[in-house]
Amino acid sequence: MNRVVSVQEKLPVVIGVDGTPAASHVVDLAAAEAAYRGAPLVVVHAWPGRHFGLPRPRATVPDRAEGEHLLDLAARRARQVEPQLKVTTALMDEGPAEALLRWSSQACLLVVGHRDERLAHHGWGPTAAYLAHHSICPLLVNRGPAPSRGPVIVAVSGRHTTTLRQAYEAAAHTGSTLTAVHVTASGRGATTRDTGRATAEHRLDAALSACGASWPDVPVTRMLIGENDIAYTLERAAWRGCLLVAGMGHKGWVVEALYRSGGVTSTGRRLCPVLLVPPARPNVALPPRTAAARRATLTG
Repeated sequence: MNRVVSVQEKLPVVIGVDGTPAASHVVDLAAAEAAYRGAPLVVVHAWPGRHFGLPRPRATVPDRAEGEHLLDLAARRARQVEPQLKVTTALMDEGPAEALLRWSSQACLLVVGHRDERLAHHGWGPTAAYLAHHSICPLLVNRGPAPSRGPVIVAVSGRHTTTLRQAYEAAAHTGSTLTAVHVTASGRGATTRDTGRATAEHRLDAALSACGASWPDVPVTRMLIGENDIAYTLERAAWRGCLLVAGMGHKGWVVEALYRSGGVTSTGRRLCPVLLVPPARPNVALPPRTAAARRATLTG
């Protein structure tokens, strides 16, 4: 990918498509996000996509024409959803995780589906799970038809206000309420638990005070939970809300719990999209591209 985004040019929204049945919902979500941001949309497909590097018979590996056709269909759908949207496509001759990680270094948002394997029955696919820890820009993971109603739910760590600001902005844009969830530290004894809860309340108050002034019209509900309640709270939040926002990182309790779950809860309800936010946009040196990656195409 030989493309450098100038300072004046608005960073694009980038979507990764893989030809799975849920891809149309991912395109719809990405097109709406790009239109809202006033940003162009880049549709990326890693050819030969999910078969990259796997020992499969030659007849089952999609050819280049199939990849180009997939990109054309996705671009057409994006333009139907948002007719004024500027859409370009990129066919990448490398693995999907490597290709999308590279694009995340010059995007304002990366949008993917939560599964990239047709036979997966639970959990996220390897591409989404990898990007959940390594994407350089915010990562929006689609898990099916997005609910149109419900609160924006944010996991507040008390350390990174970037995540909370993204949640406030999403709530203001959708006209939703904001539910701020913070996990209290576990401990033995009533005194230790009370101290941990008081500390958690102080951190949550400080975080909300720092960000809430910019969005005074967004109603906020506070929620303190213990570590044992994470799984239950996460499942209920995922089907009640319209968006779940969390900080990105190897130690994030939401990230670890999220990509072990699928797109449907135990009650059969669809789960809302997940927005994972890195603490800051770092200056990251990406691995050098392979010779095959240099042959990637970028079309209008």
